[in-house]
Amino acid sequence: MKTKILLVEDSPGDIILIREALDEHEIEHELFVVNDGNEAISFLKNHSPYKQSPRPDIVILDLNLPRKDGRQVLKEIKSDYKLKSIPVIVLSTSDNDTDIAMSYRNHANCYITKPMDFDRFSKAIKSIQDFWFGTVSLPPK
Repeated sequence: MKTKILLVEDSPGDIILIREALDEHEIEHELFVVNDGNEAISFLKNHSPYKQSPRPDIVILDLNLPRKDGRQVLKEIKSDYKLKSIPVIVLSTSDNDTDIAMSYRNHANCYITKPMDFDRFSKAIKSIQDFWFGTVSLPPK
């Protein structure tokens, strides 16, 4: 069965890198991409235009997003009884201790600082694959 991944990312370049890294490592997946926090919440709650969206197995969340930022999205996911069991991986350019601490306080399942070159970026995505799709058991739907 394919893992359903919701990528919440506004950078077209990062979206391409993540797609390439997932494809390079042959992760069996369906990738759904939304570009801001409002879209993420609409997708997760099946609000228009995402009324038929599937429940993702995992969310990869950038913090610095337009409209509703990733910090707010994380709080909303983890405070919603129906959504809080979905693992959220924060993948951000920020290596600020405040952002990292805030993410864990709000129940992020892990925090990864985006590497700046493709090889390291690809290795980070591979580590997500190895751990989240190979080692752990994801919550049932």
